[in-house]
Amino acid sequence: MVNIRKPRYLSSVNTNISFKHINKLAVPALIAGIAEPILSITDTAIIGNIDGNATESLAAVGIVGTFISMLIWVLGQTRSAISSIVSQHLGANKLDKIKNLPAQAIFIITLLSVLIIFGTYPFARSIFKLYNATNIILDYSVEYYRIRVFGFPFTLFTMAVFGVFRGLQNTFYPMIIATIGAFLNIALDYAFVFGIDNYIPAMDIKGAAYGSLVAQITMAILATIYLVKKTNIPLIPTFPLNKEIDKLVIMILNLFVRTLALNVTLYFATRFATGYGPAHIAAYTICINLWFFAAFFVDGYASAGNILSGKLYGETAYATLLKLSNKLIRYGIIVGIMLAVFGALFYYPLGRLFSKDPEVLSLFYNSFWLVLIMQPFCALAFIFDGMFKGLGKMKFLRNVLLCATSLVFLPVLFWLDALGYKLHAIFIALTFWIIARGIPLIIKFRKIFIPLSQKS
Repeated sequence: MVNIRKPRYLSSVNTNISFKHINKLAVPALIAGIAEPILSITDTAIIGNIDGNATESLAAVGIVGTFISMLIWVLGQTRSAISSIVSQHLGANKLDKIKNLPAQAIFIITLLSVLIIFGTYPFARSIFKLYNATNIILDYSVEYYRIRVFGFPFTLFTMAVFGVFRGLQNTFYPMIIATIGAFLNIALDYAFVFGIDNYIPAMDIKGAAYGSLVAQITMAILATIYLVKKTNIPLIPTFPLNKEIDKLVIMILNLFVRTLALNVTLYFATRFATGYGPAHIAAYTICINLWFFAAFFVDGYASAGNILSGKLYGETAYATLLKLSNKLIRYGIIVGIMLAVFGALFYYPLGRLFSKDPEVLSLFYNSFWLVLIMQPFCALAFIFDGMFKGLGKMKFLRNVLLCATSLVFLPVLFWLDALGYKLHAIFIALTFWIIARGIPLIIKFRKIFIPLSQKS
């Protein structure tokens, strides 16, 4: 059991940033991190292979997946804020001071998610019209969303609990929970979409939504059990509010604005792809879901950076923190290149896994190479995202993403779209957007911590 009353602390001198220890944190975090994209990828792969209206159903899954991802990323930032505060207090040997903070944060974010259900459910049709969805694609989008949305509070609850475990330098339990959820989702998707003779009728796109919903509820139940059984951190909120709640709220608000900027990017990317026609949005859906999968794959090392940087910052171990950043830069480039090579080796089988439509596959094969090229840049951007979250420097993260979206992504997208590049316009704009996110973070980090490391 993780004892928060008398925790075992490591001095800054002994803090382990070896390759073995980083991977001990990163690999479980990687497996846990890919749970959410696996939910979407499973839906995409199975729906893309149904017998009737597969292309339209795939398009609907892509549109709804983008919107749900937006909601999750906007409110799911609580995980990063909780992890940052917990890890910094762990490093400073002051964990008792924030014992009741996680329960308060989880309660607030879960309540907000319920309000969002009430605020979006009646307006689902209007929402997806904004994504250029029409006719049967619009009908499928509404049908799919009105089931999937009920998993939203459970997903946010689970992510917040994962934030607590990350702050405590534990990525193992989130890995167990996420793995069970992912495998359960795959099994249920197959059973509900295609049906089981004499037992379960084939439900097509609704079946994919129900499978994801059950998996999300199961993960929330497991997260509750592990937090109660393995730590002394309570889940029932108590009052008065913890004095760190103001800091937490400011972090969340900065991340909220940052994530709105991120979702402006995804909104315009999806809207433009939908406007090009059903085959284009279907091909875009495959590309973007594989991009999400790769992003969450890299998130393992971003999580390790988040966890360790917060603790080292709390210890004021600046020299070790700088060494950690140098190591993660190398690991990020290697991981990004490996992902690109893997995608290149399985370029054509990946397409056939998600669709049988010749037009969709042609568009996918014509665009997926751009997703592969951006992988090393993605790895660096995501890793330093994680480190800045661990440091609690959410304001700078907010400003970087606002600039990357408004000054880089949108101008490039509109310019290339006007030239008729279509899907290429979207993914070229995303590549420049990723570069504009990563470079300022690396420069700022080194500007802050090189002088501090020389003094420590």
